[in-house]
Amino acid sequence: MTTSWQHIQALGPFTTDVWPYISVETNKTRALLARMCGVAPHRLALTENVTSGCLLPLWGLPFEAGDRLLISDCEHPGVVAACHELARREHLEVDNLSVQHFRQGREAQHETDAGVLQALDAALKPRTRVVVLSHLLWNTGQLMPIPAVADHLRHHAQQPFLLVDAAQSMGQIPLEAAAQAADIYAFTGHKWTCGPEGLGGVALSERILNQANPTLIGWRSLRDETRAVIDDPEPFHQDSRRFEIATSCVPLMAGLRQSLRLFANEGNEQERLQTIQSLSSELWRQIKELPGTTPLLKGEPPAGLVSFQINDPSGRSPAEVVQILGRSGIWIRNLEEPICLRACTHITTKPNEINRFVDALEQLIFPNH
Repeated sequence: MTTSWQHIQALGPFTTDVWPYISVETNKTRALLARMCGVAPHRLALTENVTSGCLLPLWGLPFEAGDRLLISDCEHPGVVAACHELARREHLEVDNLSVQHFRQGREAQHETDAGVLQALDAALKPRTRVVVLSHLLWNTGQLMPIPAVADHLRHHAQQPFLLVDAAQSMGQIPLEAAAQAADIYAFTGHKWTCGPEGLGGVALSERILNQANPTLIGWRSLRDETRAVIDDPEPFHQDSRRFEIATSCVPLMAGLRQSLRLFANEGNEQERLQTIQSLSSELWRQIKELPGTTPLLKGEPPAGLVSFQINDPSGRSPAEVVQILGRSGIWIRNLEEPICLRACTHITTKPNEINRFVDALEQLIFPNH
């Protein structure tokens, strides 16, 4: 990132010389992310974060008053709030898809898959236009069968669009089948891919490109950025770039690509997932065996999210537990729906870190043990 920034300064920001470099950086980054998603580069828009990747295409879809949004009960509050505001403005109805209770874990994934499709059938309405469902639920850590859900929706009379929040899946689990199946598959580079904040992407279906209009608009949205568009009936790019806006931080692209190169050195997607699962399973087992703590999932986690509830005799809230552990350099987070604590294992996690964390939990619950 520093090298990229220095090169831009040497060329001169906004000089004629800098634009070919920016174009190469953008195209390389778009091509790499598109390849990871298994889609053509024209279907991959660069974004700043997951939320903008979800919402810029969503808000550009054509709606009619009375259309319905079906949102799972495990979506991030930022996406939920934006969907409700969209519903308010467009006079839409919002329905709930209940998936939080699916907590079978990895070995009973087939039960989860069947249960999610049954819940989907029960929740769909004749005028459902969009279904919002994360690939890996950020609170429970359960995996959702995105390709099967997408196939199911194709048999619905409305053929609802499928919006997938992939904040917890990019960099952690194989995502090609889900990204290809979804209409909007939005991810960030700063979570599980360990890249810089402020850069992500969204894989878009062809029908999104054909039917959704630009929402926030800037020079990057335009086919010709050098002139006003007053007399041009089709001023926007016809591919994913219609959902890109304006100036972004170009050196972040070099940072994300480098992070992804380092990931590739640690094995392919499946090999890295096996490492993550081995670590999360060990953490899940130790938490399960620790008196006073209960994992949310009944079986071993499908990825690196390990959520659990704690029976603290001292009556401390989950937020207080997080702060106490943080003072020892152990950082997890507390969640509100459901009320729980969440720890994460990644390919960088060491077995002794898991032991240290569980020991700290035990000392917190049983200080005189």
